[in-house]
Amino acid sequence: MEVPSFLQPQVKQQSQSVYVHSIFQHSKLLGASKTIWWPNTDPRTVVLFIPGNPGLSEFYIPFLSALYQQSSHTCILAQSHLGHTEEATAFVYDLTAQVFAAIEAFDALTQTYPAMKFIVIGHSVGSWIALQVLKARPSEVHSLFLLFPTITNILDTPNGRSFFRAFRPPFPYIISRSSLLLHPFYPRILPVLFPEWPRAQLDVLLRLLRSPSCIEACLSMAHEEMNSIRKLDINLLKTHKHRIHMHFAETDGWVGDNKDLILRSFKADIGSVKVVHGDHGIPHAFCINHSQELADQCARWMSE
Repeated sequence: MEVPSFLQPQVKQQSQSVYVHSIFQHSKLLGASKTIWWPNTDPRTVVLFIPGNPGLSEFYIPFLSALYQQSSHTCILAQSHLGHTEEATAFVYDLTAQVFAAIEAFDALTQTYPAMKFIVIGHSVGSWIALQVLKARPSEVHSLFLLFPTITNILDTPNGRSFFRAFRPPFPYIISRSSLLLHPFYPRILPVLFPEWPRAQLDVLLRLLRSPSCIEACLSMAHEEMNSIRKLDINLLKTHKHRIHMHFAETDGWVGDNKDLILRSFKADIGSVKVVHGDHGIPHAFCINHSQELADQCARWMSE
């Protein structure tokens, strides 16, 4: 299975696999990121997917594979966050670096596949990063799909407040190093704590928990999100309202009352933004057990 020249295949792929695990080499200051590539020999649409936090593209394999199967003439690149996987060496992994990494991946796609439609999909904080890609490359992003978007006042949400109190620095470092003591117990603990999780998703979480550096990167980035993502960029949303699609949960501890704030910011223009509210009771962490429903929704948006 071929990959574009800007990707390095990571491992030998199984013949029945529709995707390729790969590495994207960024500029020297950033290092590399883990990626997954869904190819197409006759693409007309190119999708860049940006995950939430933890930013592990493997969590989204069921979702993106389902979307890929429904979307003909489409290729997809899922990019893990810098520092969140051991497969790729990152030199920095703060929020600004994640934005630059996403822009570099988007630029590689546009240079390799000119004259295509480019869709950027972001989940949770990945939605905020996706908006920064749109801001940097406004003439090249055709559509933006924001899934459970945490794009403003994360610290003022129920989950944000709880997280901020529990994981103040230096706790990310302490917790990441303390995780080493639990390594022998993770295979038994995780199925008990998350009995509804599929085995493949538990394996992704297990790989994360066995890497102190990745745990620290995820927790540090989350703390930075609380401090940095505060004011809603209303002008950006209103300027590009015809390109934006949003999916909200009925109840979301990471979004809270910000959903109303986001929707009110459009005022009379809300009809220009395609919004879905609480469809099928899908939770914020949709990639665990509700991948098909979100793939169906994104496929409907793409068909429009």
